[in-house]
Amino acid sequence: MQFVEIELDPGESVIAEAGSLMMMENDIGMETIFGDGSQKSSGFFGKLVSAGKRLLSGEGLFMTVFTHTGNTGKRHVSFASPYPGKIVPMDLAELGGKIICQQQSFLCAAKGVAVGIEFEQKTTKKALTGKNFILQKLEGDGLAFIHSGGTIYKKILFPDEVIRVDSGCIVAMTKNVQYDTEFVGGIKTALFGGEGLTMTTLKGPGTVWIQSLPFSRLASRIFAEASTTDSGSSGSGGSFIEGFLE
Repeated sequence: MQFVEIELDPGESVIAEAGSLMMMENDIGMETIFGDGSQKSSGFFGKLVSAGKRLLSGEGLFMTVFTHTGNTGKRHVSFASPYPGKIVPMDLAELGGKIICQQQSFLCAAKGVAVGIEFEQKTTKKALTGKNFILQKLEGDGLAFIHSGGTIYKKILFPDEVIRVDSGCIVAMTKNVQYDTEFVGGIKTALFGGEGLTMTTLKGPGTVWIQSLPFSRLASRIFAEASTTDSGSSGSGGSFIEGFLE
């Protein structure tokens, strides 16, 4: 269960998702804002549009800005990942100024990084399959941090190289990666294979970050085990948890 520590110079700021703060030192001021505080969300209308986009992407209306309000020295503020996994630093200046990531994967970034929404390609197919077709996009030239579940795998795709990935396992990708959703072949595979009706096809060139344990998968396993325990079963999962708490 990781956290990221940000070092701030006097007057320097970092934006973060509300509720992600772990700890901070003296001379760190906290302010709740509409939107992300970037130039794209300046002015009342810009802030309103930015906040509305965040709402569409499954995030809250507000973000928090942490600023070093002192005059000397460096100060530190730390943010924690909401579930077990890895925190991945993204230097947007080295990644073409933009990355596309899954909803709710953004943790924090330098103030000035724009946090917006990106509609997935082939949205009609997404709508037909009941999948969410809104992604997040991070734009700018600063440093951003996103979190993933389980282990993170960085895959560099060569031109025209194609991989097929479970949609929930995609954490982020660079802007030049082409992506599409396709149906899993065969009715029997779709219904009984346990992998859902669709997969995402990614085509290079570009870089993709893939997680081994999406939170939705973790939550479904916990829910299934809890349901079994509640029904009176003496499953190994329940016994393990009870033993651990004792």
